[in-house]
Amino acid sequence: MGRVSQAQARENRERVVETASRLIREHGTHVSVADLMKASGLTHGGFYKQFASKEALIDEATAHAFDGLTRLHTAGLEHHAGQQDAAQQALIDTYLSVRHRDDPGEGCPVAGLATDMARGNCDREARRVYAEGVGDFAEWLATEDQDGITRLCTMIGALTLARATRDFPVSEEILAAARAALR
Repeated sequence: MGRVSQAQARENRERVVETASRLIREHGTHVSVADLMKASGLTHGGFYKQFASKEALIDEATAHAFDGLTRLHTAGLEHHAGQQDAAQQALIDTYLSVRHRDDPGEGCPVAGLATDMARGNCDREARRVYAEGVGDFAEWLATEDQDGITRLCTMIGALTLARATRDFPVSEEILAAARAALR
């Protein structure tokens, strides 16, 4: 088998980071390197050509997930012509939706990675990125009348409970109650 070009190597690395970002939000940081590489469509042996360790990949995947969250906030502001309150409400409605509840891999890294961060399953860099991302998200959610941390905690708590009760009617009741509380 021939060597991979530098361009292909960069593309492969990006694919692994993107896949890892999705899988750790969906399954947690305990997902195996073999499973990450398989989901990326690459061989397990190629992992160590791209990353020093699984922890290094988790760091990059965490940063990638939070970069996506920042892009989402920016796009929301652009869509709502810079009106922060309209962009916030649209995000809250989307965040506290059945679709977001049922798709943690494409969802918010704050909710998706909270358990792993709380258990210390990630190294210092991933936890730093996570903490900064939480702070940035809370700041983005703040209004003149409502504290961003409180709004974020309501959203994360509601989403977590809705995911835990997904197969029962109370799940959608939780989402609806949190949406109403944040209007």
